[in-house]
Amino acid sequence: MAGTPLIHSVVVTGANRGIGLELVKHFLQMPNPPEAVFATCRDSAGPGARELRTLASRHPNLAILQLEATDGKSVQAAVKSAEARLAGAGLNLLINNAGVMPPCPLESATPAGMLEVYNINLVGPMLVTKAFLPALRTAAQASEHQGLSCRRAAIVNMSTVLGSLEKTPELYSSMPVVSYRCSKAALNMLTKCQAIGYREEGILCAAIHPGWVRTELGGEQAPLTVEESVAGIMTVLGNLSEKEHGTLLSWEGETLPW
Repeated sequence: MAGTPLIHSVVVTGANRGIGLELVKHFLQMPNPPEAVFATCRDSAGPGARELRTLASRHPNLAILQLEATDGKSVQAAVKSAEARLAGAGLNLLINNAGVMPPCPLESATPAGMLEVYNINLVGPMLVTKAFLPALRTAAQASEHQGLSCRRAAIVNMSTVLGSLEKTPELYSSMPVVSYRCSKAALNMLTKCQAIGYREEGILCAAIHPGWVRTELGGEQAPLTVEESVAGIMTVLGNLSEKEHGTLLSWEGETLPW
C-alpha cells in the first residue's frame, strides 16, 4: 500500500549520540518513516540528549525514553511507555546499540572493570530484549509478512568483529581492549541463543559490526564516518532475512566469523 512504512515501529538504545543517534535520524528521514521511533538514553533531560530533543520537537513520531539498560525498573518503565504509545500494535524492530569500550589491556584488567563492561554490553541487551519480547511477539503474530525480516519482528544487537574468536589473532595487537572484546564475544553468543530460541516465534535475530567508526567510542583515528556506517547498516537491516538469522554481519552486509 502506498505510503505504508516498511517498519512500523523501532526502538534504538543508546540513541543520544554516535551510531544510535544517526540511526534515529536515518529512520526519520526514510520516505515512509516508522509510525513510532523510540530513542532511549540514560539522561533524556541532560545536555547529552539536546540534539535528540530537538529532533523530537520536529518529528511527532519520535519518542524519547529514559532507559538505564542495566536497571530492571528503568527498563520496565521504558517498555510501559512504549507499549502505551504502540497501543497493542507490537514492536517490529529492537536495536540494542548502547555499549562501552574502556581501555583495558591484559595487564590492567580487573574483576570490577570486567564485570562493569559485561553488565553494560551483555546484561543490558539481555534485559532490554526480555522486556520488549512480548511486544515483538505481538508484532510477529500480527504481521502479514511471512518468513523472518525487520518488517515482521527482529532483534539486532550491535556487536563487533573484535568479539570474533577467529579474527582475534589478526586484530588483537591494534586494539587490545580485553573487557570489550570478551563482552562482545558473549553478546555474539547471546545473539546465537536468541536466534535459536525465537525462530519458531517469527522473530529474526542477528548481530551487526558497524565498522571502526569515528565516534566518541571509536576515536578520531577511525576510518569510517558515522554517516557512512549507518547508511550501510540501514541497507543491511532492509535486506535481513532467514539467511542472515543468527549471523554476525558487517555494516557492508558481509557475513563475519564468530
